[in-house]
Amino acid sequence: MTVWLEIGGKKRRVELPADIGVGTGLIECVVDGRSVEVDVCLLQPGVLSLLVAGRQYRCVLDGNGVVIGGRRFGFEVEDPRSLQGRRGSGAGTDGPRSLKSPMPGRVVRVLVEAGQEVEEGQALVVIEAMKMQNELKSPKAGRVVRVAVGVGDTVGAGEVLAVVE
Repeated sequence: MTVWLEIGGKKRRVELPADIGVGTGLIECVVDGRSVEVDVCLLQPGVLSLLVAGRQYRCVLDGNGVVIGGRRFGFEVEDPRSLQGRRGSGAGTDGPRSLKSPMPGRVVRVLVEAGQEVEEGQALVVIEAMKMQNELKSPKAGRVVRVAVGVGDTVGAGEVLAVVE
């Protein structure tokens, strides 16, 4: 599997082994053509402890990127089987799109209301998970047709927070 991480405005190609499993273990990955050994420990769903060259990193995955050492980095997965790679430039802009919670947490802010026009990437909801606040952004430009949560609500991973049409 190939993952692209955006670090300091530059995209880095990270190749992960196809047989990467869930849990713990030593893996060998390739970063921009250079082999790197990483000791991976799954602390809980969406949270990893990584040991790279004797340095430990806490890695939190969410729907908008990956947070490592308190800094957010964008990422995208290159999946040759994905239909997304075969679609045209307007892919995914037609029809309603749901904003889903990437992990369990508690809603601390709702930044939009039904009927409001939003831009792609505009913050819609903020959830708190593991004492970190995560700003969840609109998957597309359009109109918010439904806000499914309120401040103080507890949400599960994959739960719909809002719908943009």
